[in-house]
Amino acid sequence: MDFSFLILIVVLLGLMFFMTSRQRKQQREAQAFRTELAPGQEVMTGSGMFGTIVEVDEANDIITIESTPGARTRWLRAAIAKRVDAPAETAAEPETETATETATGTPAAAGTIAPAGSTSADVIDVPDDISGLDTAQREYRDQQRKADGDAEGK
Repeated sequence: MDFSFLILIVVLLGLMFFMTSRQRKQQREAQAFRTELAPGQEVMTGSGMFGTIVEVDEANDIITIESTPGARTRWLRAAIAKRVDAPAETAAEPETETATETATGTPAAAGTIAPAGSTSADVIDVPDDISGLDTAQREYRDQQRKADGDAEGK
């Protein structure tokens, strides 16, 4: 018998083993996730419905989900696809200035951005659509040339 044929068979068997072991690992993780489901957790079903678990029936493997207040639906435990983590709560920070207000305290025109700690001269004008982008780039380059001391039009 040819050794290359035996090597090919061994490689194919090894690939099949590794592919099936990865699938088994994923199945075990999914099963562990579903057994840990408890009331109060926010989840998404396989069909894309979001809701909060309100009841878990261990005997029948049925999960009751409330998507909106008072609207409860029953799902098989296997239909739950993933847990939705609540967004991290941000610490309440006092607003120093709004997006439409410059550092001088005067309201900026719509479509302008004022970086924190900037003056009214540092306000960046953001075009409303892409048609003004080439003009804005040209103006920016002209300002840079003037700042560098270069002659205009080079």
